[in-house]
Amino acid sequence: MWKSHWKRYKKSPLPSRTGKEILLRAAFVVFSAFAIFSAASVLSASVAVAAEDKVWDLAERIGSGNFIAGKDKSRVELCQECHGEQGNATGVGVPHLAGQYADYILKQLRNFKSGERKHPVMNPMAQGLAEKEMGDIAAYFGSNNPMQGNGVKESGIGWNLFNRGDMKRNIMACKSCHGEHGKGQISANDIFPTIGGQRKLYLREQLFNWRAGSRNNSPDKVMNVIASALSDDEIEALSDYISGL
Repeated sequence: MWKSHWKRYKKSPLPSRTGKEILLRAAFVVFSAFAIFSAASVLSASVAVAAEDKVWDLAERIGSGNFIAGKDKSRVELCQECHGEQGNATGVGVPHLAGQYADYILKQLRNFKSGERKHPVMNPMAQGLAEKEMGDIAAYFGSNNPMQGNGVKESGIGWNLFNRGDMKRNIMACKSCHGEHGKGQISANDIFPTIGGQRKLYLREQLFNWRAGSRNNSPDKVMNVIASALSDDEIEALSDYISGL
């Protein structure tokens, strides 16, 4: 039976195609091919831009130091003992350095060495480092994957201070300098460090230090001005929120 159907099918004339219909179908095929090519081109360009941004961000975080030499130096000088092999600290009150801007780390090391920033451990540690060694160590920690929190804590106070601030009390929104999600940024004159995902105890301690004036090495003492307006509860909420970013 299927043979008889096949014979009738073969003998049946092909459906006619008008010139207009053929032209429309051809145009549809061409348009579809162009759309696919355009979408592929846009996707390829987007991937290229994302890759370029990542390379540029890494270059900014490494700075001008030799991160390969810095890895070995950070081990020899025992930096890794407290801050972790890749800059993810585990000791109480010790900050993460992973993915931090190298130029920011270098500035802190210089301040520890000069005594402008006080710390019972870091002052003598920095004293024994030459400028190039500090730059290399900073580059190594900056070259690692940036620190990351374990999830944002629900905190209306912390969220508001970070994202909106309170201009009535001269409290700038943290993200206006430290960027979205606290990932930091470099401006023409200043380096605003990565704080998103930083350890809560360290963040809290530094805010208390800024408020008390025992630390005052931020540009134009802006952190002293901001922290002086924060209450204990606000410092707690803000530290909790930022550490989760």
